Amino acid sequence: MTSATTPAASPPLPASVRRGYGLGSVATGSFGTVPGLLLLPYLTDRLGVTAAVAGVIVFAPKAWDVVLNPVAGRISDRSTHPGGRRRPFLIRAGLLLAAAFALLFLGPTAPQWLAAGWVAVAYLACATAYSFFQVPYVAMPAEITDDYDERTRLMTWRVAILALAILVSGGASPAIRDALGPDWGYRAVGFFVAALIAIGAWGAWRSTRSARVVAGVATSATFGDQLRIIRSDRPFRLLLTTFVLQALATGAMLAGVDYVARWLIGSPLSATLLFVCFVAPALVVTPLWQRFGTVRGKKTGYLVASLLLGGGALALVLLRSLPEGVVYVCVAVVGTGYAGAQMFPLAMLADVASRTAETRTRVGLYTGVWTAGETLGLALGPAAYAGVLALGGYVSSTNGAVAQSGSALTAIGLGFSLVPAVLVAVSLLALRTFTLAPPHDETPAAPSAIRSMSLRTPETARAHRPEGGSTTGTSDDEEDER
Repeated sequence: MTSATTPAASPPLPASVRRGYGLGSVATGSFGTVPGLLLLPYLTDRLGVTAAVAGVIVFAPKAWDVVLNPVAGRISDRSTHPGGRRRPFLIRAGLLLAAAFALLFLGPTAPQWLAAGWVAVAYLACATAYSFFQVPYVAMPAEITDDYDERTRLMTWRVAILALAILVSGGASPAIRDALGPDWGYRAVGFFVAALIAIGAWGAWRSTRSARVVAGVATSATFGDQLRIIRSDRPFRLLLTTFVLQALATGAMLAGVDYVARWLIGSPLSATLLFVCFVAPALVVTPLWQRFGTVRGKKTGYLVASLLLGGGALALVLLRSLPEGVVYVCVAVVGTGYAGAQMFPLAMLADVASRTAETRTRVGLYTGVWTAGETLGLALGPAAYAGVLALGGYVSSTNGAVAQSGSALTAIGLGFSLVPAVLVAVSLLALRTFTLAPPHDETPAAPSAIRSMSLRTPETARAHRPEGGSTTGTSDDEEDER
């Protein structure tokens, strides 16, 4: 059986902890963005690897993460390190990730099999280190506060810094590559992103050292039993399905940026401009999404953000006939939706994973499965885009200068627009039925406050959160004890 304790309500987090936790997104944003943006073009247009094989190389290490992430969550759940069961992973795995990424573009460019093998092995090392950074990092919000609204504020900082990290890493990397040329450009990108990852990992580790931890006692249930419990947890399953499908959609769009910029737009710095339009809106709208979620609820906010994400992508179906300025506006709409579609599900995940004393014993496993799904989606996105390119007859080369057929140009546009729009539309089928009900192993007498957490009004949510260390009503945890 599981042993767990129910924590007292948490006081509001210091602003320094919110900002410090958000710094970890410098690492996750940089690693999650640059390979999706440049690794496929590096393989097809620098090493001359066919699109189909390149898609496999990009996908395979992430598929390994799907297996590894729940294991990383289980390991961190059972950690007894004096520095905390999550924080030590941030610095260790973060620095290993930085080192592995520096090696990613340092390999030979010929013979082709050796060059492709180097990328595959280095990317596998990156993916392994990333698992042991990302899973504990995502688990932390459920354990450093049990306040419903505080988690939204925490995610606001995380997504805002994530957007800035994506903007810097994704916007600067193509410019660095183009400025230094194919021989040294990709190598410089590797060192640049490695530095960002190291800074983010160190910042998150250092700045969260004073955070109070609210955590259950480690469960004695077997790993397989816990996976079965999580799989049967309907709210988690629906939220994960929505997020994974949208990760697949954004992964496909990221993979297509360089191809759209080069083959369909063709103006100088168009890749950087597309990326800025995708990411920059988040710096402005993330606080607005927080306010919207406080007033209308997280689920409603997630639905609206998803509609903007998918609607903007759908408008880009006409990309080849749209004026260049309109293309950038549509991408900005996608970016506005993307900001909310990152913030709300992460805040909702913390609510799901910590809604009872029982679920708090496996927070790391929840986030391990979550990040495995996210990794799978982000990996399948570029792989799906590569598949669309292959179906369209895209021709790979070692200098990126070969002419492309009309069908290949059509594939470049549809993979960037229609495919992501359809994926977002399908994801809404899961999101519309999401409610935060208790897991199957909760008794029928479980408190209604837990069952309706996702549907609370701002007033009832405030009645369940601490104000200056005290409560203004009966907390969820007190109701649990009753």
